Amino acid sequence: MGKLDGQVAIVTGAAQGIGAAYAQALSDHGASVVLTDILDANPVAEQIRKSNGRAIALKTDVTSTESVREAIKATMDEFEGIDILVNNAALFANLSLKPFEDIPEEEWDKVMDVNIKGLFLCSREVLPAMRSRGRGKIINISSGTVVNGAAMMLHYVTSKAAVLGFTRSLARELGASNICVNALSPGLTSSEGVEAHPAYAEEVRSAIAQMRCIKREQEPEDLLGALIFLASSDSDFMTGQNMLVDGGHYMY
Repeated sequence: MGKLDGQVAIVTGAAQGIGAAYAQALSDHGASVVLTDILDANPVAEQIRKSNGRAIALKTDVTSTESVREAIKATMDEFEGIDILVNNAALFANLSLKPFEDIPEEEWDKVMDVNIKGLFLCSREVLPAMRSRGRGKIINISSGTVVNGAAMMLHYVTSKAAVLGFTRSLARELGASNICVNALSPGLTSSEGVEAHPAYAEEVRSAIAQMRCIKREQEPEDLLGALIFLASSDSDFMTGQNMLVDGGHYMY
């Protein structure tokens, strides 16, 4: 018996990296999984199906109401319910580090659209399905950069700080509907996007690892225990909280 048997989970930004790991973990614990992304998430969904999981992949733009609604309809048509939403889609690995005065206005707007508006639209559109179930888990992905105020990426850090405010306020609104809203904040994680980013070369990741209590690079798998805790009944009396998982890099 898996902790999530009979449940349906949507993971945004699930075509690769941490999002793909989240989707696989939810499936491993028994959930039927919907992988959404502007990229092709079919290879990840196929891998889940090969391991006897239930999964579909949908091309979805989280900044578009129409696109998100189409994804919710497809989910309901396929699985007839929604129990878990993991708001993972975000712009990060494709952003270059730069002083805040050099951030183009259009880049600022795009980061806010994906990283904040996307949470709003996805959370809003899953709400009727969760209320019809009488329960739900919304897990918003923030970042450890909020804790230390990382420089040279003001738009990203600002957006991830907004995720925490969004989480707390939404938790207040949805508690009476038995819907828990929590945040998960990873440290710098060695995903495909990070490893390909020139600012996070191996020597940089190694230096960050030495700042942690647990002195190694963080892998996507390090986040999965916290994710399943937040998605399962183990966290039924926990809402409006933020879990920082970074090997003891930051403490607050």
